Parts: sequence; C-alpha cells; structure tokens
Amino acid sequence: MATYIKKCPECGSIHLSIDKEKGEVTCKDCGLVIEEKMIDFGQEWREFEDSEEKRRRTGAPMTYTRYDRGLGTDIGQKGDIFQLKGKGMNKFFRLRKWQYRISTAIERNLKLALAELKRVASYLKLPKSVEEEAARIYTLAVQRGLVRGRSMESVVSGALYAACRRHEVPRTLDELSEASGIDKKEVGRTYRFITRELGIRILPSNPVDYIPRFASALKLTAETQSKAVEILEMAEKSELTSGRGPTGIAAASLYVAALMNNEKRTQREVADIAGVTEVTIRNRYKELFKRLKLKDMIKEKKKKEGE
Repeated sequence: MATYIKKCPECGSIHLSIDKEKGEVTCKDCGLVIEEKMIDFGQEWREFEDSEEKRRRTGAPMTYTRYDRGLGTDIGQKGDIFQLKGKGMNKFFRLRKWQYRISTAIERNLKLALAELKRVASYLKLPKSVEEEAARIYTLAVQRGLVRGRSMESVVSGALYAACRRHEVPRTLDELSEASGIDKKEVGRTYRFITRELGIRILPSNPVDYIPRFASALKLTAETQSKAVEILEMAEKSELTSGRGPTGIAAASLYVAALMNNEKRTQREVADIAGVTEVTIRNRYKELFKRLKLKDMIKEKKKKEGE
C-alpha cells in the first residue's frame, strides 16, 4: 500500500507507521491519524497451503493482447483433461466443445486477429507497449463494428501502424505491407479509416526518428548520423519538411551527410533502405542543396581539411 506522505503535518515527525489491515497512516510520536481508509489498487493477495509466508499475487496482469484480457479460463488446455478416465474425460471434452460454441463472434474474431497481431509485431520487432496499444485499438475497432467488410489482416496492420505512430516507433507502410502480406495502399486506407472513426489523434512523423534505423542499415558512422540530424534541423527551420514525406526527407539528409563525410552511398541503396524511389531522393537532395546552400558548407569543410 503506497503513500506519498513523508512527515507528520502536526509535529513534523518522520516516524510514521502504516497499518495495512485498517488502511491507516499514523504518527508514532503524537498519535495523529494522517490518512485513513486508504485503498490498495494492487492485485489481491492470496494465501496458499494455510501459510502466511507463502502469500502471492493472483494471476498475470490484464492485457489487451488476449481476447478475454487474460481473465478467462479455457477447459482442458494444459493436458489435465487427459489424466481423467472414461466418463470424466468425455464430460470435459463436451464442456470444452460447448465453451467454444457459446463464445461470441467478437471473441472468435479476437482470437484469430490477436494471434496475427503478435506474429506481425514479432516480425517487425516491436516493443510490448506498441503491441498492447495495437491490440487495444483493434479491440475497439471490433466493438464498433469497423472490421465488417474488411479483411482481418488489413485492420490488424492499420492498428499496428497507428500504434507505432502514437509511440513514435518508426515503421513504414512498406514494412507493414511486407510483414502482413497486405497491399501498402490498403494498409494506409484502413489506418486512416480506423483513426478517423475512433477519433485517434496522431501527430505527423518526425523525420529524425528514421535516421538511426536508416544509418544502421547503410552502415554509416555516428558522425554522419549527427550531420544528417543537423541538416534536418536546418531544413525544418527553412520549412522544407512541411508537406513532404518524412522517410524521403530523412533519407535525402542521410545521403547528403554521407557525401559530406566521404561515406558515399548510391541513391539506389538509400532509396531501397528507406522504401522510397530514387526520384524522391534526387528531388529532396536538390532542394536541400539549393535552399540550405550546402555547397558552401562542403567547400568550407574541404578547405579546413586541406589546412
């Protein structure tokens, strides 16, 4: 039972005692009851084998990554049913069959969809927080009837992309499309539909978030990464990033930074890693050179190196 009180407001003493049974905080020096009827919001303690020393928390925490949020129980899933004999085994086989039959359409949909969600999240190496958020978004979409008329895989991909955007985990639509086997345009269309219907507010992606991943894939040095971030900051001040795809401007910044640090990479290599076309890289590259006057920066750098 947590409390944030550090000293007694009456006498200023720091000798406080917490009574977990009554939910009270009292001062040992003056006897003042500082807090009462406090509530423990943690999981309930259970005692096993009639021993207070073997108390433990009950069950795992609730999670949206399971169709019943981890609160349900499946009959005969861990082999216990096969230890029975004759009528006992037949009885539990029937119970297990009826447990599946009486489950709602939403539960059956969630069972399949959340398994697919876990597979795609594992393929993309997404953190648990993103997986949990995507499962929550998908569950809301099912409850609102937004899945009807759309493939389950496309809604799962749209929910994962929305969760990535909310947690600022850089993943492109091309990566979602490759992992799920759904067309890129369909993933984007479903993502926009879900966020609009559920009222999910998502800020535009920051191109800087893509720099570490692209630089790692291109095997560029930390110095080049820092230079690319510096170029992006200059581009943002010059309003070059507005109205342009974050992956394209990030890839072009890395391409320019690599040229400046003599770590040359072809436009094709950078375009393949970023999931954009060479034309996009070329156009962003020309804009950066023209508006930011990068030629002067390159000349100054070469001059310093010559000295």
